[in-house]
Amino acid sequence: MADSKPVFLVIGAGAGIGGHAAARFAAGGYHAVLARRSDEEGLARLVSQIEQAGGSATGTLLNASEDGTIEELVERVERDIGPIDCALYNLGAQIGNRSLEETPHRTFELGWRLGCFGLFRLAHEMLPAMVERGKGTLLVTSATAAVRGNAGQHSHAAAMGGRRMLCQTLNAEFAPKGVHVAHVIVDGAVDAPDTLGKMLGDRFEAFKSLKGDDGVVNPGALAETYWHLAQQPRNCWTHEIDARPWLDVPWWNDNPSPAIDTRK
Repeated sequence: MADSKPVFLVIGAGAGIGGHAAARFAAGGYHAVLARRSDEEGLARLVSQIEQAGGSATGTLLNASEDGTIEELVERVERDIGPIDCALYNLGAQIGNRSLEETPHRTFELGWRLGCFGLFRLAHEMLPAMVERGKGTLLVTSATAAVRGNAGQHSHAAAMGGRRMLCQTLNAEFAPKGVHVAHVIVDGAVDAPDTLGKMLGDRFEAFKSLKGDDGVVNPGALAETYWHLAQQPRNCWTHEIDARPWLDVPWWNDNPSPAIDTRK
């Protein structure tokens, strides 16, 4: 067991939101379990950074699109490390800006598997134990696509829209049973080298420069929002929240514009 610390599980623990959230919760006294699909070296680096800062963490590789993997991870963490007090589902479902013709069936389905079905599987495996314990928190990272579908975002918008509705149904069922479900709409670009950075490639630094000071979401700052949500008392729970840089126009006032073409 993790020295009797509460456990914080992150599915989608990259160097951006997931890794920073893990570090924040570890600093707050949790044992962080970081799961990501690839880059074992990068995963080990995140775990080492948490440990060097005085926290405790465990890293594991996980292909969430494969049947049984999320379920096995939850069972293993509960058995070998400790009860999961809080989990963050942080897997992206962005497959780039593609026309309908350029979106094959398997690509659309992959977006759904990562964006929606994986969250369902995590909840299905984890929430009953939280209900039995009478407490727990499920945090879910989402995106502008959950509330607005733009051209070229068929797979992403369908997956994120489904993710949002799934969160609402989970909240309706499990909030009365003591489980806090929070849906976080990140309505802007995030300074994450292994997500947006990979999509933009050598244009990443130029993009950030164009956005200017504080023009891109700082994942460390966003981690404070996740921490706050997890610490809210039951008499003041937030189900949905959105965050964006100060210069960005909120999704409900912004005219849909062409997405960044990641193919160039």
